[in-house]
Amino acid sequence: MLTLYHSANSRSSGMITLIDEMGLEGQIAIHPVTIGRIDGSGMRDPANPHPEGKVPVLVHDGEVITERAAIILHLCQLFPQSGLSPVPGTPEWGRFVSWLVWYQGVLEPVLIHQAAGLTHPMLAATFRDHAAAVLRLQQALEAGPWLMGGAYSAADLLVHSPYAWFADFTPDDPLIRDWVARCMARPARARTMARDADWAGQPSA
Repeated sequence: MLTLYHSANSRSSGMITLIDEMGLEGQIAIHPVTIGRIDGSGMRDPANPHPEGKVPVLVHDGEVITERAAIILHLCQLFPQSGLSPVPGTPEWGRFVSWLVWYQGVLEPVLIHQAAGLTHPMLAATFRDHAAAVLRLQQALEAGPWLMGGAYSAADLLVHSPYAWFADFTPDDPLIRDWVARCMARPARARTMARDADWAGQPSA
């Protein structure tokens, strides 16, 4: 049994979109939970199995899987026929995994450091900076139109996500802006936004 613990308008929204894109609705139960928000609203939900009360969390037959990259990898390996990733074990799969881990381990920390106004030689040596991350995206999209080449994948879904939420961080580069716009225009994302509005008790935009 697969259950995704989700809170509307949060990092787990992308996993709702992933489930839609993979055609897995009906195969994964969605369990809405509350979380503490950055503005101080909300609270940890005792029904949430995440060790820190965050989302998303995927529970597979009692095993708790956290972190978006890990959840994406797990689902893409469970359902390789979905077409949202290369075939596991191929060289292309390795490149796909690299994008997911790079996002989780480099791009998101770099953007958080930038938003918080944090600079330090150790941070720069470890993560580089946003300009270096942007160059990596530009190089991939020049060969694109997607990160993996000719087809949209779960790597695009994850890596574009901070720019979808925080438009001011999006680099002023037409390749990247067009890529983000294409990701945001996908019907599955629109359906997620409508569902999130329903879950949050708000009218959809």
